[in-house]
Amino acid sequence: MNTTLRIGLLVLLLPLQSTAAEQTAAAPTTNAAPVIPDSDPELAEIIVQAPEPRYVAPTNRDRIGRVWVPVFINEKGPFRLVLDSGATRSALTPKVADMLDLPLNKTPPVMLRGVTGSAIAQTVRVDSISVGDLYVGPSTVPIVADAFGGAEGLLGADGMRDKRIFIDFRNDFINISRSRNRRAAAGFQTVPFLKDDLNLLIVAATIGNLPVRAIIDTGAQASVGNVALQTALRRQIQRNSRGQDQVTGATGDVQVGIGARISPITIGDLSIRDAHVTFGDMHIFERWGMSDEPAVLIGMDILGLLDTLVIDYRRMELHIKRKRDFS
Repeated sequence: MNTTLRIGLLVLLLPLQSTAAEQTAAAPTTNAAPVIPDSDPELAEIIVQAPEPRYVAPTNRDRIGRVWVPVFINEKGPFRLVLDSGATRSALTPKVADMLDLPLNKTPPVMLRGVTGSAIAQTVRVDSISVGDLYVGPSTVPIVADAFGGAEGLLGADGMRDKRIFIDFRNDFINISRSRNRRAAAGFQTVPFLKDDLNLLIVAATIGNLPVRAIIDTGAQASVGNVALQTALRRQIQRNSRGQDQVTGATGDVQVGIGARISPITIGDLSIRDAHVTFGDMHIFERWGMSDEPAVLIGMDILGLLDTLVIDYRRMELHIKRKRDFS
């Protein structure tokens, strides 16, 4: 069985670097993506991968299962942005840029590096990005041609350092507020994030008896394992293979992986059985420096099974509450 997965937003968005070379770089004069050599030193590099209340905001799933957040750009909106914990910066679609009259020829382009490949992307300058207690001032954000699932962009982790994201899947709302540095409430399990230099949300997990690094990515439709994990689980994958999965990234590049049912994935006291994971030599694992050790990106196909998910950036903790019938 062949399955098509669109997971182009499963990526890390590194902060833009402002250099003297960038400030003097010639800006493109048309809306077409400029052709710039990969070796151009002037090109900043970025790795990429929705009348509602502004505080406790209703949230919906898009067509591929991710969480939409009602976000105001330049005090206008709200726009439906995908909450993407795997991206350190936010991004917008050309439609939103056009609606806000944001020129595409005033800021330098960036190199967009997604899950399956790389491409050059234009950028726009915005005055503010806001939702709940989150407020990001003037910043430059990349334009992604397609956010998939009907979304109008992605909401990354910029500005989240002291924030707490509360997602109640059962009652369908999201709250972004300042963290009060409190422990998890009764009924929640606490999973600490591992320290790393990538600004990713990584937790320790196991698959069977195998230790793995698990990246928590709310912007992902599906879960993906690297080649090292595929090698370690080769017998289980052979027994439980579901055929090829076609993975389409944000850049439009396509890679093919092997889909298989894997059991059990254990994160803290949470055990997930028969999870579908796509295994392959995905571009993003190399960029993250995670090619040699078993690693899995946990997407919304697994996270969306929970009752409630809390990301506390200040405490560097994940708080999870599972449904009564979770298995």
